[in-house]
Amino acid sequence: MKTEIVILISIICAVVGILLGFVVGFLIRKKLGEAKIGSAEAEAKKILDEARKNAESAKKEALIESKEIIMGQRNELDREIKERRNEISRTENRLTKKEETLDKKSEALERKNEVLDKKIKDYEVLQDKANEMIGEQIKKLEEISGYSSERAKEELIERVESEAKHELAQKLDELETQFKEEADEKAKNILSLAIQRYASDHVSEATVSSVALPSEEMKGRIIGREGRNIQKIETLTGVELIIDDTPETITLSGFDPVRREVARIALERLISDGRIHPARIEEMVEKAQKEVDLSVKQAGERATFEVGIHGINPELVRLLGRLKYRTSYGQNVLKHSIEVAFLAGIMADELGLDGTLAKRAGLLHDIGKAFPHDVEGSHVEIGVNAAKKYKESREVVHAIEAHHNDVEPKTIIAVLVQAADAISAARPGARREDMENYIKRLEKLEEIAKGFDGIDKAYAIQAGREIRVMVKPEEVNDAGMKVIAREMAAKIQAEVKYPGQIKINLIRESRAVDYAK
Repeated sequence: MKTEIVILISIICAVVGILLGFVVGFLIRKKLGEAKIGSAEAEAKKILDEARKNAESAKKEALIESKEIIMGQRNELDREIKERRNEISRTENRLTKKEETLDKKSEALERKNEVLDKKIKDYEVLQDKANEMIGEQIKKLEEISGYSSERAKEELIERVESEAKHELAQKLDELETQFKEEADEKAKNILSLAIQRYASDHVSEATVSSVALPSEEMKGRIIGREGRNIQKIETLTGVELIIDDTPETITLSGFDPVRREVARIALERLISDGRIHPARIEEMVEKAQKEVDLSVKQAGERATFEVGIHGINPELVRLLGRLKYRTSYGQNVLKHSIEVAFLAGIMADELGLDGTLAKRAGLLHDIGKAFPHDVEGSHVEIGVNAAKKYKESREVVHAIEAHHNDVEPKTIIAVLVQAADAISAARPGARREDMENYIKRLEKLEEIAKGFDGIDKAYAIQAGREIRVMVKPEEVNDAGMKVIAREMAAKIQAEVKYPGQIKINLIRESRAVDYAK
């Protein structure tokens, strides 16, 4: 029992000791915490005091700096205001002087107007008197002549028109005779010399090309299963393949000769290789395209080298090369351009002009034909735009736009290019045209000729190079024939397209018929 009491007392003492220790520790920690808090508050107060001092100092410095800036800006503003006021003052002085000058001019103008008004009134009075006198004289003249003024005017106009036509026809005869005497011999010499010094082989191409086959079996291989090979070739080249009953031959049809040449080369290589399938077709067409592009470039470079013209833009040289595959009425356009260049250069040299410039204009005169058909405009318009784009001279541009008389030629070089173009196109065998167009052109010439008053019959002869017109002798006199011929030539030039030139030959025949009985 005592032992248990002792244990219990020990436990109680231990618990009380623990509690006392906890309470004493808590009090000690509390005092230490309060001491730290006091120290922190003192430190914070010290920091705040320093911050306030720094802020006050920065504030004073900022105020001083802002005052200095404001003062500087104010001084600058005052200076600008003073300058503006001085400028305004000077402007006001100038305006005041101008106003004074205008006032003086206005006063002088008013005085002139008063004088002019007075003169106008005097003139009107004199004009009224003159009109009265003229009226009286007209009445006297009508009484003496027995004609009214209107009838007299009509007769006078008819007489003047008749005399004017007669004088015009005589003047045309005199001018033609004079020009022929002075120019015919020299022009013939120059043209014949140019033609003799230059001659070119004629190259004729059509809108189709033919490819020879080693056997009839090859046609089936080119067509391919369900036509996939021929469709691939036509899609890649833009050329139609015509496979008909012609033995061992395939015809390539297309209006673009460059594409036709690509198709021809690709097809010949496929036939030679023997492997004909879509992938191989793509490869061969790509190689053929590169080969034709290189051929075009080389053809353009050869043309410029042959003519002796340098400094042409590379793109224009490439376009020149494309003319190798172009034809006009069956005449190869690149060969034609080279001919025109040589002929124009020879004639220019004979006349003492710049032969190199004439050759350049002649070589480029048909450059518009190198563009594909989807480019809108005539070959003259397209060629002019291309020449301007690639910085050709004004003389060359003008020669291009004037070589078909779309504009009036204003330089001798342009006239020489016209003449050289006509010579090259009119050379026998140089060009051909289909029968339908040929007949239409002849019919159009006869229709134009018959549309004039006083024409009896009209015949297009010499393959359309001449139109022979029979006039009614009782309606058209010799003097009127000159006028009709000139008007007919102008109308044909405006409405008909043709290579070379057309001679208009008017014939007037008077016959007297009687019978002896």
